[in-house]
Amino acid sequence: MVTRIALIGIIVEEPSSTERLNALLHEFSNYIVGRMGVPYRERGISIISIIVDAPADVISSLSGKLGMLPGVAAKTMYSKAGGSHGS
Repeated sequence: MVTRIALIGIIVEEPSSTERLNALLHEFSNYIVGRMGVPYRERGISIISIIVDAPADVISSLSGKLGMLPGVAAKTMYSKAGGSHGS
């Protein structure tokens, strides 16, 4: 299976979406390489970076589901490096 490395940037402006966001990240946890979250208290938002190594359709699915959450914006950047082949 060919996988790609991607970075999903997430901005959470609606705290009530946090529980569903975390559930989605747990659902896709097999593909997550790393996660960094920063609460920006002065603005009342959270900024999260997720690094994933997954097939392109899985990355698109996760990013799309995150972006459909109320008050959540998600954008994905893909590595230009070639994909890997898992067994």
